[in-house]
Amino acid sequence: MEQTLHNAFKRFSLGDELRAYTFLGCHAAERDGVHGYVFRVWAPRAQGVSVTGDWNFWNTEDLPMTLVEYGIWEAFSAYAREGDAYKFYIRRRDGSAVYKSDPYASRNCALPDTSSRICTLDGYTWGDADYRRKQGKRKLLNCPMNIYEMHFGSWRRKPDGSLYTYDELADELVPYLKDMGYTHIELMPLSEYPYEPSWGYQVTGYYAPTFRYGEPKQLMRFVDKCHEAGIGVLLDWVPAHFPKDENGLYEFDGTCCYELEDPLMNEHPDWTTRIFDFGKGEVQSFLISNAVYWLEQYHIDGLRVDAVASMLYLDYNRKQGEWEPNKDGGKENLEAVAFLRKLNNTILGRHPHKYMIAEESTAWPMVTKPASDGGLGFNFKWNMGWMNDMLSYMKTDPLFRAGNHNKVTFSFFYAFSENFVLPISHDEVVHGKGSLINKMPGDYEAKFANLRTFFGYMMAHPGKKLLFMGQEFGQFTEWSEEKQLDWMLLGYDKHTELQTYVKTLNAFYKEHPAFWQIDYSWEGFQWIVPDDFQQSVVAFLRKDAAGKQILVVCNFNPVLREGYTLGAPVSGTYKEVLNSDDEAFGGSGTVHNKSVRTHKKPLHGFEQSITITLPPMSTLYFEVPTKRTRKAADKAETAGKTTAKKTAAKAEKPAKAEKAPKKTTRTTKAKAAAAAEEVPGKAAKAEKAAKPKKAPAKAKAEAEAPAEKPKRTRKPKAEAAPAAEAAPEKPARKPRAKKAAEPKASEK
Repeated sequence: MEQTLHNAFKRFSLGDELRAYTFLGCHAAERDGVHGYVFRVWAPRAQGVSVTGDWNFWNTEDLPMTLVEYGIWEAFSAYAREGDAYKFYIRRRDGSAVYKSDPYASRNCALPDTSSRICTLDGYTWGDADYRRKQGKRKLLNCPMNIYEMHFGSWRRKPDGSLYTYDELADELVPYLKDMGYTHIELMPLSEYPYEPSWGYQVTGYYAPTFRYGEPKQLMRFVDKCHEAGIGVLLDWVPAHFPKDENGLYEFDGTCCYELEDPLMNEHPDWTTRIFDFGKGEVQSFLISNAVYWLEQYHIDGLRVDAVASMLYLDYNRKQGEWEPNKDGGKENLEAVAFLRKLNNTILGRHPHKYMIAEESTAWPMVTKPASDGGLGFNFKWNMGWMNDMLSYMKTDPLFRAGNHNKVTFSFFYAFSENFVLPISHDEVVHGKGSLINKMPGDYEAKFANLRTFFGYMMAHPGKKLLFMGQEFGQFTEWSEEKQLDWMLLGYDKHTELQTYVKTLNAFYKEHPAFWQIDYSWEGFQWIVPDDFQQSVVAFLRKDAAGKQILVVCNFNPVLREGYTLGAPVSGTYKEVLNSDDEAFGGSGTVHNKSVRTHKKPLHGFEQSITITLPPMSTLYFEVPTKRTRKAADKAETAGKTTAKKTAAKAEKPAKAEKAPKKTTRTTKAKAAAAAEEVPGKAAKAEKAAKPKKAPAKAKAEAEAPAEKPKRTRKPKAEAAPAAEAAPEKPARKPRAKKAAEPKASEK
C-alpha cells in the first residue's frame, strides 16, 4: 500500500482526517491499466465484507473485500459503472449477515430502494468565484444576516403536486428571496433520510443529497444560483444521532460501530435514535469530514448544528437512573464537548468566513466563545430563550401584557453574552402549536396588527434574524411537509400587505448598519424606556459604528397614545422612517408623526425629549439627528428625503396617501389580484375596487374577512401619555365598516 493512503487511514483512526470521503466509499480508479472503481468501508469487527450490485447481479460472493488495516476493507471492480446501484454485504461474527448502504456514498437510489449509487462529483463548473471572494473578506459579526428558513419539498410544488428538482426550484425561489431582501437561506436537512415526517433529521446517508429533489450536481447548481444572486446558503446538519434503520449506520458491522456501546447511554429515549460515540476517532473523522464535505464540495456557506443540547448533557431527557455520570461525577458529556470544540476549530480554522450555528437551548456558557478560552467555538447560537419569551408574550391578550412585560425586556440582559440569531423556526409552527399568525390574539385584523408589531420589534432587537417560510405573508394553517404553502393567500389584501411590510422591513434592515453592525456589544444599543409596563411600551436606540442612531418605539397594546413623551439622545428633528400601522402595510393609518422637534425637557437621562403619538399596536422607527448645529440640521431636513421614502421605493409600491387640508384621508390601497399559482412575491396589478375582498377560504374558517373601511376625517384624540407615568388608555377609534359576519380566527 502506498504511504499516502496508509497515512490517511491512520489519521482516520485517530480522528484527524478531514476529507475521509476522498478515499472511503466508492471512487474511480485504475489497477494495472484497467479502469474501474475501488470500494472501501470501515467495518472493524466484521467477519467478512463483499460488494454486491447491478454489475454482478447482486451476487454476494463475486466481489469479496480484503481487510487492509485500521478496520478498513477494500475491493476493486473493473465491471462496475457510473450509476450502478450497490451495497456492502457484511457477515457478522455471530454468523448472520446484513446489507448496508455505503456511509460515504455521494448518491442514493430512490426509496424504497435503499441502495447506494456510483456517482462521481467531478465535472461541475462553479460560477461563484466572485461571491466566494467577497465572502472571504467579510466580518460575519458585523454584517447583516436575515435568514429565510425553508423545507425544500413544501415551499412550492408543481401544478400536478410533484416536487421541484434542486435547480428547478432555484428558478422560482432565488428571485423571490432577492425581491424580499433576505440575505441567507437555511435549508432543512438535505442528507438522505428514509422517513418523511422526520423532515430530514434522521439521516441514513450523510454524504448523499436526498434523491427526492434530483442529483448532486443539480444541488450544486442551486447553490450556484443562490450565490449568483448574492444569497448565502446554510444547511441544517445532524451530528447528534441517527435512526435505527438496518441499512444505515445502526450496528454497522454487527456491533456498536458508530454509536456508543453502553446500552444505557447509546439511545435517545424520546427519539429512539442512536447516539454517536464522539470519543471514537473514526466517528470524529466521519463527522468532521462530512461537515467539510458540504462546505467544500457544495460551497455551502455554513451549518446550523442540530440538537446541540442533546449532545452536551448525559441526562438530556432522561430520568434518574437512566444515565451515568462522567468520570468527574458530572452530567456533562465530556467526549461530545471535546468533539464540538475540535469540529469548530477545524471548520473555522479552514474557513473563518463560514457559519457554525448552534441550536442550543440551555444555559451552557460560552457557546460562541473560542475553544481556547473554554468555549465551544461556534460563531453563532440560536436564542431560544428570546424565542420562547416573545412567543409567550405575543400570545398573551394585550389586557394582561402589563404583568408579562419582563418577557419583552429580559433578553436584553443577556443579549451580548453570545453571538445570537433570533429564530422563529419550523419547530414553532407544527404539532398543534398553530401558525405564527394564529398565535396572535384577537380577531382577524388584530392578528395582523400584533404580527406587524412583533416583526418590527424583532428586526430592531440585537442579533441576526431567522424567519420560517410562510410567516412573511401570514400563513394561517400549520406547516406540513406534505403540501406547499398557501400561496393563494396572496390574492387577498391583508396577506399581500403583510408581505409588503416584511419586504420593507428587510430592506430597511439591510440599508441601516445600526441594526446589524454592532450586534454583540452594548455600544450598539441603549435603553430609553424599558419599564413602561403599564402601557406595554418599550423604546430603545440602535447605533452603528459611525454614530448614526435609530430610535425604536413599540406599543404592544391596541391603544392610541397621544402626547407620549420620552427622552431623546440628540437635540434636533426626529423623522419617522417606518410605521408598522401604515395603511400600506394593512394598518389603520391612524397617525404618522412626520418630523418631531425636541424640546428642552430632561427625561430618561437625556437633556432633551420628544413628544410623539403612538398608533395602536405598532412599532415605529425614527431617524435620530446627527450631533450638529441646529442650522445644519434644518438645512439637511429641507434638502433631504426621508429614509421611509427610500425604503418604500424598494418595496411593493403602495398607493400614496391623498393630501387634503386640515384632515387625513385614507390611502388608496393597491389591490392584490395574484392568482393562486402565480410566482409568489410578484406584485398584483393595482386596481380600484368598490367592494372589499373576502377573507381567504383557509382563513375564513378561523377569521372573518375585514370589511371595507370608509375614509377617515380626523384623528381620534387621546389623553397625553408621558412615558414616566401611565395615562388613561383609550382604545383606538376604528373606522366604520359595512355589516358583515365576523367569526374569530381560531388558534390550533
